[in-house]
Amino acid sequence: MALSPKLELRQSQSLVMTPQLMQAIKLLQLGSLDLVAYVDAELERNPLLERDEGEERGAPEASSEAPGGEAKAESSADGEAGDYSMEAAEAAPDGSGPALDTAFEADAPDIGERLDADYTNVFQDDAAPEAVDPTRLVGDSWSQASGRGGSSEEGYDLEAFVAAEISLADHLAEQLALAVADPMRRMIGRYLIDAVDEAGYLRTDVASVAEKLGATIAQVEEVLTVLQGFDPAGVCARDLQECLALQLMERDRFDPAMRILVANLELLARRDFAALRRLTRVDDEDLVDMITEIRALNPKPGNAFGSTLVQPVVPDVVVRTGPDGGWLVELNSETLPRVLVNQSYYAAVARSAKGEKDRLYLSECMQTANWLVKSLDQRAKTILKVSSEIVRQQDAFLTNGIQHLKPLNLRIIADAVGMHESTVSRVTSNKYMATARGIFELKYFFTSAIASAEGGEAHSSESVRHRIKELIDRETPDDVLSDDTIVKMLRDAGIDIARRTVAKYREAMNIPSSVQRRREKQVLA
Repeated sequence: MALSPKLELRQSQSLVMTPQLMQAIKLLQLGSLDLVAYVDAELERNPLLERDEGEERGAPEASSEAPGGEAKAESSADGEAGDYSMEAAEAAPDGSGPALDTAFEADAPDIGERLDADYTNVFQDDAAPEAVDPTRLVGDSWSQASGRGGSSEEGYDLEAFVAAEISLADHLAEQLALAVADPMRRMIGRYLIDAVDEAGYLRTDVASVAEKLGATIAQVEEVLTVLQGFDPAGVCARDLQECLALQLMERDRFDPAMRILVANLELLARRDFAALRRLTRVDDEDLVDMITEIRALNPKPGNAFGSTLVQPVVPDVVVRTGPDGGWLVELNSETLPRVLVNQSYYAAVARSAKGEKDRLYLSECMQTANWLVKSLDQRAKTILKVSSEIVRQQDAFLTNGIQHLKPLNLRIIADAVGMHESTVSRVTSNKYMATARGIFELKYFFTSAIASAEGGEAHSSESVRHRIKELIDRETPDDVLSDDTIVKMLRDAGIDIARRTVAKYREAMNIPSSVQRRREKQVLA
């Protein structure tokens, strides 16, 4: 058969990933903090967007109709994006495009891969800017900040008087200035302080410091010894053993037996108390006291100074008991950024646009603004829809506890809500649900299944972990459970599980083996 070129016409359907659809998919998988940062960036970039500063409006919520926890989703029109008009958004120029529902359901798993405060100082006419001390300004009232006239509390900002948290480097530098007078030694000390990490450990080699500064190793060691005597105890240590030794020296408890114990921390980690008794030559009571002292020390002394602020988890979804005994599922309005499309500003600027370039820019801004508003609203509705189905599936967990957590996967939720699995995966990423039993990530409710020994309903792997921990917590020094014993007890309870699975779950919970637990319980008994 001869090969020859020819022309053919073929008709096919495909989803075109426009930038707007990519934006919608990207917003779906963002957590609340990342979403706020993204919206703030869009507000700065797009002049047609503005933040909704009005009264808080009801977010989309789901209410339960049956005591069994079967929830249905209800959403208000203003939803996540606030008081915008969907009709105006659809009628805006270049605002057309495929529905987001369809886009979310048809997206492929790899689509996700493509995807200061305003300080104002108001000066009086007779005050020259050069004479102003900015540290004394509070709010926007110069007369009040300078103490000249007026006792009004307007503009009074208590946060201006809050002292900044001191960092570890600053704390050490203050002590260095008092302890060392020689300029060369002070320079060496300053260099070493800069090499101390947040935990308080020195992350550089003495020899390399001496070479870079043109000093001798003895000089660097001498300065390091001074730094290691600073507060907090244990700072500027080069490893964990040195950190603990410095703290014990501060307490005058670094005797020969304690020195041997600190030098053999690996035996302590393995709970090999028999070997530690032989090395330290102390009895069980003294060994227990020494171990107790070791555990009271701080392995990261630098964390008390200038530590990074830990952002608390803010739930995206709140679940509470309804008046009829069912579950009410609603979005947390505090995590929903509300933005508006300023139609009047667009109309005013569009009338004064002179060139084609200006009109094209305005059209692109309007299109982007409308899509952002639609995407935020669709994101809220999708999260609510998926969360409501999760609550319906895990009703037994919410009612009775972790022992009743059901095995669940993405396909079950996707089939129930009529979405693609990849969409459900994006919805449950970096999202949290507040329940009466605590705050859980949405991913927490998706656990693998462990078969029942009697052929009944499967058990959740998370509930099985909880059972294993409960069994081990109830152990006595004379009755420590081996993995085989735990397997037998679980099978008697109707859970078909292998010994290697029990060992894997036990290690994941940082629970030592039965031999190590027996040693520890016998010593501490």
